[in-house]
Amino acid sequence: VQLQASGGGLVQAGGYLRLACAASGRTFSSHIMGWFRQAPGKEREYVAAIRWGTGKTYYAGSVKGRFAISRNSAENTAYLQMNRLTPLDTALYYCARSVRGEFNFAGAYDYWGQGTLVTVSS
Repeated sequence: VQLQASGGGLVQAGGYLRLACAASGRTFSSHIMGWFRQAPGKEREYVAAIRWGTGKTYYAGSVKGRFAISRNSAENTAYLQMNRLTPLDTALYYCARSVRGEFNFAGAYDYWGQGTLVTVSS
């Protein structure tokens, strides 16, 4: 399984970006796709996750109401719509896949994409 994250870039505060995570190989309904981010000098943190089969979504408190995770099963791709971005959202964003039922910590994920950089200017 390979995960390819894309869509990062430079945006002004208040702006938006849409990240995509394309998965090679089949994604099963029991899988969870998640997004994490890592800012310079900080630990990787959970951002959002989605259950592939049901579409149920989960969010970290810091992004709830601003970010939206979704998936397109036909394209085997997960998305992260990021709105009302602030400089605190600046980070390298990673997508990952979990075959476990847990989703809000990095150890639950077995495959990771390479990361896409999001920079929010003030």
